Amino acid sequence: MEQAVLTGHQQVNNINIYYEFYPKSTTDKTVILLHGFLSSTFTFRHLIPLLKQDYQVLSIDLPPFGKSDKSSRYVYSYKNLAQTVIKLTELFGIKKMTLLGHSMGGQIVLNILHMMPELADKAILLCSSSYLKRFGLPLILTSYIPYFHLFVKYWLARTGVKKNLQDSLFNHSLINEEMINGYLQPFLQDKIFVALTKMIRHREGDLPVEVLHKIKTPCLLIWGEHDRSMPLHVGERLKKDLTNSELIVLKETGHAVPEERPEEVYQHIKRFLAAV
Repeated sequence: MEQAVLTGHQQVNNINIYYEFYPKSTTDKTVILLHGFLSSTFTFRHLIPLLKQDYQVLSIDLPPFGKSDKSSRYVYSYKNLAQTVIKLTELFGIKKMTLLGHSMGGQIVLNILHMMPELADKAILLCSSSYLKRFGLPLILTSYIPYFHLFVKYWLARTGVKKNLQDSLFNHSLINEEMINGYLQPFLQDKIFVALTKMIRHREGDLPVEVLHKIKTPCLLIWGEHDRSMPLHVGERLKKDLTNSELIVLKETGHAVPEERPEEVYQHIKRFLAAV
């Protein structure tokens, strides 16, 4: 009988990280789950029960999201987020892993593959953030205005969780109170908006093409046909720039593939990880 899920916080890289760890004694394969911008482990709640049947699973709330700390001293760059994930896997003693990232989490995965190519044997990118530039200098400078975090809060309140979900999902009938409340929860405390202001300053642009060409880790790209956040042409371009990759396109699916197609995503992952 497998152990129950282990949840908690771990101090790593000068910040408290929330994690959910699903140990499995019959396998040495661990899948590391990294969510997207404005999201959390919550986004994988339908995928985790499927994955944990076959693999150990470690799902991480990337700071400042979910239940991880929203420190004003942490550096919210992709490079530092990648280093934080690496250090957490070291603390867990995980040797053999597959990295899975959705949206922004995909860009963190790519950073890890670039920084430590030997760390993961394979990677899965779900509608991965790619080719985005750094925020413009005017916005970065404006972020230093006192109480700028209140403008960030106002902007997010205007778009609203429900509107963001409608933009992310092709099938709007899936949106319910549980989903809305799950995504809303981390934004009920003001300190996350201070941290998001820091992220505006710290976030580099996505990895350039010349770096992507150097990544040799086998990558499975899974994309929604109707993704409005990272349109399909981004996935097609990424497939060309990652020399050892394949692209799967899910019909009648938007950006939130773990929400809309967990079973199909799981089946593609299982096939990909079983291949030699």
